[in-house]
Amino acid sequence: MLKRSILIPLVLVLVLSLVGTSSHVNVNAQGGTAAPTAAAPGPTAIPPASFGSGATKIDIWDGLTGSDGAAFQAMLAQYAKETPDVTITDEEIGWNDLYAKLTAAFVAGTPPPMFVLHAAEIPQFASQGLLKPTDDMFDDNGGTLPAKDFADPAFSATKWDGKRYGVLLDNHGYGTWTNDALIKKAGLDPTQAPPTGYDNVVAWLQKLTIDKNGKNAADPAFDPKNVVQWGYAIEWQHYLFQSVMFQFGGSVLSPDGKTVTINSPENVKALQAIVDLGLKYHVMPPYGGFNAWGAYSGGNLAIINSGGWFLSEAKSTQDGHYTPWPMLQFGPNPGTMFGAHAMLMPASIPDDEAAAVKKLQIWMSNHDALWAASGQTPSRVPIRDALDPKQYTSNIVIGQQFPKYGHMEVPNPHELDIVNAEDPNLDAALAGQKTPQEALDAAAKQIQQIISSQ
Repeated sequence: MLKRSILIPLVLVLVLSLVGTSSHVNVNAQGGTAAPTAAAPGPTAIPPASFGSGATKIDIWDGLTGSDGAAFQAMLAQYAKETPDVTITDEEIGWNDLYAKLTAAFVAGTPPPMFVLHAAEIPQFASQGLLKPTDDMFDDNGGTLPAKDFADPAFSATKWDGKRYGVLLDNHGYGTWTNDALIKKAGLDPTQAPPTGYDNVVAWLQKLTIDKNGKNAADPAFDPKNVVQWGYAIEWQHYLFQSVMFQFGGSVLSPDGKTVTINSPENVKALQAIVDLGLKYHVMPPYGGFNAWGAYSGGNLAIINSGGWFLSEAKSTQDGHYTPWPMLQFGPNPGTMFGAHAMLMPASIPDDEAAAVKKLQIWMSNHDALWAASGQTPSRVPIRDALDPKQYTSNIVIGQQFPKYGHMEVPNPHELDIVNAEDPNLDAALAGQKTPQEALDAAAKQIQQIISSQ
């Protein structure tokens, strides 16, 4: 534990890092907000919800503003019903605002007793001495949670400097969602898996991109300036780039986190492949101002790459028919980015409050099957493997990628700063303001300065 005289200056640095670089959560070019390791586009804030009326009060902050928020609060409501001595208040906040609000609360000495972040962000907060270790909650250190039940590599990612922090809720990452009505309209079969390989995927998306005259993007007479139906659109540039980057064999940092690799030839190829979808092949709208979620549910977008958090939106299509698939394979190999939500406590929490929060977190973990309603994949392997494939098709289809060819971000105590350096440069490339090489070179220079500061 860091002494308070050392901790406060370090927290101030963290606050400046998070608040001073607001690009961490972008109102991305296709509409919606996005967080670095797995949030859904959605509103920036939702009024707090309260459950129960007991004397033990637990305040929770989280960024679960997608369909996962509704599932989370349903679980809290059930816990409060079963535990009448608690009152739980849950405040769902857009991720960008959450990080700023949380770090400011640390400076003021008033953090909430429980909050939800991503496993990738644990190093940044744990390295500042802000998080309470949770080793004693797991059976390999005298607790009740069975450590062997939690899926790796996400479970290992909750460790920093030899200590474990938080309790995982899920593994979540990118898959593919089809609007079946538009697939059928193009004469294609939504029950058949999407093609693999860049040229094949582009040809498929061309058939699904239609102009006002009914011509698709493969037709020489296609009018790219008057498109009424898009084959593809970007939901979140960060997750898309990293997923395609992995398919081309790239990375942002070396495995030890000391060398910047984001401007490697593999990554330039990956970013060029994404840029060409819009600027060369015209199968996705110009980057800027397009609401991908709205277009999908409105019947104007055939394909979107998104995570389990997209489930409610997928159900909102005009006829309610959709098909989940693994992440589109643009590169030579399958690959997808994924992360994990973790329930955490501040290091300063009093013992009596910590006991109440631990009890809640253990209950949430033991009832991880209820979390599947969010569209996310439960973190507990036995619970994950017991899901009904008919009821939880998307959880299984998307979740089965993670142990096979999923990749998480390299743990780094400057994770949020790295994302803030990466994303604006991705934006510039996707908008045609920089070449992919220029954009990734600029990102590499900034990221090198960040990790050198360690």
